[in-house]
Amino acid sequence: MYAIVEINGQQFKVEQGQKLFVNHLQDAESGQTVEFENVLLLDNNGAITVGTPRVEGAKVVCEIGSPLVKGKKVLVFHKKRRKGYRKLNGFRHQYSEVIVKEIIA
Repeated sequence: MYAIVEINGQQFKVEQGQKLFVNHLQDAESGQTVEFENVLLLDNNGAITVGTPRVEGAKVVCEIGSPLVKGKKVLVFHKKRRKGYRKLNGFRHQYSEVIVKEIIA
């Protein structure tokens, strides 16, 4: 059984027991249970239900593993040739680790 769910504006294919790294969830604490009700597609052992725009009554129950995980550092380098202008910035995206507990149809 799997579902396609929208979390913070992004779509994820989730299965029970799977770990996800989603965009940082505000006010999330470790061990907290979160429900996502914006299920777009649901596959229940071959019976596929496509939502218009979402599947009614379906939800994904998750547990917050780690509320704040930093991603890889991305370096942003600006330069203008022959002018002596160079600037280097670094950026690390913030994620939340989510563990899927169950998918309710």
